[in-house]
Amino acid sequence: MSNVNVVEILKECDALLEGHFLLSSGKHSNRYVQCAKVLRFPNQAEKVLSTVVDQIKDLGIDLVVGPAMGGVIVSYELGRQLGKESVFTERKDGEMQLRRGFEVKPGAKIIIAEDVVTTGKSTIETKKALEALGGEVIGVACIADRTNHDIGMPIYSAIKLDIQVYEADGCPLCEAGDIDLIKPGSREFKELGM
Repeated sequence: MSNVNVVEILKECDALLEGHFLLSSGKHSNRYVQCAKVLRFPNQAEKVLSTVVDQIKDLGIDLVVGPAMGGVIVSYELGRQLGKESVFTERKDGEMQLRRGFEVKPGAKIIIAEDVVTTGKSTIETKKALEALGGEVIGVACIADRTNHDIGMPIYSAIKLDIQVYEADGCPLCEAGDIDLIKPGSREFKELGM
C-alpha cells in the first residue's frame, strides 16, 4: 500500500497521547504511543504494517516472532502479509521463552515483531532466546521506533518518533509536579479515557 500516512492513522485511533507516563522500562516520558488503539482495527493495522512489510519483504525471512504482549498481533499481521509463520515468546520465570510447542529451525532467519521499541530490552531478550535455539535474528520490525540509541540490530518501522524519555530520578515532569504520573494500563489510565 502506498501513501499510508502513519501519523494520521495513529492520531485517528487516539494512539498518540500527551501527559506524564511511566514506561515499562521504568523511565518517564511526556508522550506515549498506545499501539493497541491501532491494532484493535484490523484494517488500520494492515495499512500501518504494510509500510513495514515493504521494508522487510526481500530479507529472506523464515519466521516472525513477537514478544507477548505487544508483539503478538504485530507478529501475526506481518506474518500474514509476508505469508510466513508467526509465533510469540512469553516471559516465564523472568525470561523470554518460546512455549506452546513453538520451535525454531536451526539457521532460520527471524524478524522480531514489536508494537513500539523504546529501550529495546524485550527485543534483545527475545533475540537471545531465539539465538540460543539456533535462529538467526536479522532485525526488529515495529510500528513505532522510539529508540535514541543503537540496539544492536536493524530496526524497520512504520514511523520513527523522537519522544523525550527521562530517568525517574531527575524527571522534569516530576519536578514540576503539575502533571500526575500515569502507568498505561493502570486504573488511572483507564479513568482518563486513554
